[in-house]
This record gives sequence, structure tokens and C-alpha cells, in this order.
Amino acid sequence: MMDILYQRGRATAQEILEAMPDPPTYSAVRAKLRVLEEKGHVRHEEEALRYVYLPVVARDSARKSALRHMVTTFFAGSVQDTVAALLDLPASKLKGEDLDRIAAMIEQAKKEGEQR
Repeated sequence: MMDILYQRGRATAQEILEAMPDPPTYSAVRAKLRVLEEKGHVRHEEEALRYVYLPVVARDSARKSALRHMVTTFFAGSVQDTVAALLDLPASKLKGEDLDRIAAMIEQAKKEGEQR
């Protein structure tokens, strides 16, 4: 649901429902939007007797928060184990240029860590 809101910028519950590949019921979408609003992830505006939902948290911030939660929850806080699991996925058939870019990012992180 958040992906749909980030892609569109704003959407009604019905528009979100229609954009979902395997949608739940309309009531379930509304309930989830209410929970997301209570948690501060979305807000709504009233337009023509309907609620239009908008993301509150920037996509990059939400992505980082979700990743931190995943690392903590599933990998006991271990970034090394998280990266190893990602590299082990069949879908992670990385190209040489991708591996070079990742290696450069690791080298940059090492340099920044040494400077602290």
C-alpha cells in the first residue's frame, strides 16, 4: 500500500485497492490505512466526501527505518549476516559492475570508519 502511495503521491482507498495485484477486501484496505495513519506513516485529506491518503514519511526515511527493523528483527543486528543473506538469494545474480559498485561502497565505509 505504501508503494502505491509513494508511486502516485496520493490515492483513495479504492484506488489503492484497484492497484494491488492480489487485493484484500475494501474494508481491510481501509483498516490498514487507518493503522498507517495512527502510526504517522500517512495522513488523509477530505475531497468530495472521500478520504485521499498521502505518505507522511519520505520514501528514503521509510526505507531506512524498515531496513533497520529487518536487520534487528531477523539478523540480531548483524549487518554482515544481512548482506550474506541478500547475496545468497537466487534473485541476486549480481553483475560485475554491481559487485564493483558494492566493493567501492565497502571501501568508502572502511575509510570513513578509520577516520572516526
